[in-house]
Amino acid sequence: MVMFVATEATLFACLLGSYFYLRFQYGPQWPPDGIEDPKLLKPLVMTAVLLPSSLPVVWAEHGIRRGQRWRLRAGLTATLLLGATFLTLQATEYAEKLKHFTMTTDVYGSLFYLITGFHGLHVLVGLTMIGWLLAASLRGGSFGAHRHDRVRNAAIYWHFVDLVWIAILFTIYLSPRL
Repeated sequence: MVMFVATEATLFACLLGSYFYLRFQYGPQWPPDGIEDPKLLKPLVMTAVLLPSSLPVVWAEHGIRRGQRWRLRAGLTATLLLGATFLTLQATEYAEKLKHFTMTTDVYGSLFYLITGFHGLHVLVGLTMIGWLLAASLRGGSFGAHRHDRVRNAAIYWHFVDLVWIAILFTIYLSPRL
């Protein structure tokens, strides 16, 4: 899982590096073509939902290491709900943004939707992993004090998704204001 996350981190680094390269090649006005600076309220709410979602995963992982299946289930459920809320907020943000620009409008639109959409896809993959673990734990899957590697791997991936969001928040939403 660590190697997979390293590969994915490299992809995100390339995307974010491309954003800054094209931004500084484009000229002094960014975002271009009369697109206003991204509003911060919704991304900050999304951040307030996504970042704390790592806490229940940690709690769930620590619980299953102690053989407390109820903690695993509760922690995974909480993370699942927070992650789904994040994706719902992202969908509402897209609905608002699509009224003003699309992926084909210009380089900014392409980068915005590619980077945030790629992250949203990663959140969806993480939610799928967490949902699968939750379903397996409810079916009586073989989790316990000595069998928790699947939970640890999902937790590593979920923490990665959270960390990438911080980089995206700075790059897409905050840097145009600097």
